[in-house]
Amino acid sequence: MKFSDKANIAKTFLLGGIILTSLYSCSSDNDTTEPVVYSKYISEVLDYMPAPGQFTNDLPKYNTGDTKKDMIQKANDAIAKGANGMIHLGGFGGYVTFRFDHTVANGEGADFKILGNTFAGSSEPGIIMVAWDKNKNGKPDEDEWYEIAGSEYFKDTTIKNYSITYYKPDESKTPVKGSANWQTDTEYIRWEDNQGSKGYLTKNSFHKQSYYPTWLGESSITFKGTKIADNFKQNNGIWSSAAFEFGYADNATNDNDASNIDISWAVDKSGKYVKLPGIDFVKVYSAIRQENGMLGEVSTEVTGAYDLRIK
Repeated sequence: MKFSDKANIAKTFLLGGIILTSLYSCSSDNDTTEPVVYSKYISEVLDYMPAPGQFTNDLPKYNTGDTKKDMIQKANDAIAKGANGMIHLGGFGGYVTFRFDHTVANGEGADFKILGNTFAGSSEPGIIMVAWDKNKNGKPDEDEWYEIAGSEYFKDTTIKNYSITYYKPDESKTPVKGSANWQTDTEYIRWEDNQGSKGYLTKNSFHKQSYYPTWLGESSITFKGTKIADNFKQNNGIWSSAAFEFGYADNATNDNDASNIDISWAVDKSGKYVKLPGIDFVKVYSAIRQENGMLGEVSTEVTGAYDLRIK
C-alpha cells in the first residue's frame, strides 16, 4: 500500500447531514457563531487491561488498593490529550480502548496515527480495531468494531480467532531458576491457547514486581483476537525484529509514514473491506505471543494517537 501526501491536508466531509471539519465546527445561537475547537489527540481512555508482561503494574504504576477504574484513569493520564506518557499492553491480547472528541473522517490516504516506542530493530506490533459511533450513543457498541487489515492480515501465518488464557501466579511459590542469571523463575505464569500450545512466562531479574495485573481479582484472564507471526529473531545472541509493512501500532517509528493508519483498511469479521465515513473509537491490542530471551515478551506500548488532518 502507498501512503498519499494528501493525508496531511485538512478536508471537510458531509457525514449524515452533519458537517464535520478536521479543525472546528460551528453552532449558531441567535445568529451568533461560536467555534468548537477539536483536539487532534485522544480525548479519553475508556478501557485498559494489559496481559501479563514485565512492565505490567509499572506502566502505569499500580499502587496497593488500586481498582480497574483507577488503572484506566492512570492510562488516561498517561496518553490522552497529548500527555506523551506511555502504557504497556503486555503479551498477546492486552489492550487499551480510547476515543476522540470528534469523528476522525475517512478521507483520501492516511487518517490517523498511533504513537508507540518503536525503534530500529524493535517492532512490537499491536492490532488496531476501529469503531464509528453510528447510533450516536457515545460508546463503542460491540457490533460497531472493525479490524484494520494490516500487511499480515491475509497471510497464512496469521491466526484469526486466536485465544490465550493466562493463570494468576503464586508469588510465594519456590521459583524455578533458569540456566541464565537473569532467569528468576522459568515457570512463573502458566498459559495455554486454543491451538494446543501451552507453557510458562519467565520472570526475569530486571523486573521484580508481579507481571500479572494485580488489580484483577480473577485467577485467570483470557484474551481473543488476531495473532500474527513471531517477528523477533536471534542472531549471534542478539534479538531484533523488522517492522511489518503497514497497518499496526508500535510497529514503525512515529516519524515514519508506515505508522499512519488508513480507515479504508477496515474489514468486517469475514475479512471484507467496509466503507466507514469515519471513526470515533480505537482499540489496540498486542498482536504477538513470543518471548525473546532476556528482552522478555513482545509487548505493544502506546504513547498516544492523533488525527492526521488536524494541525
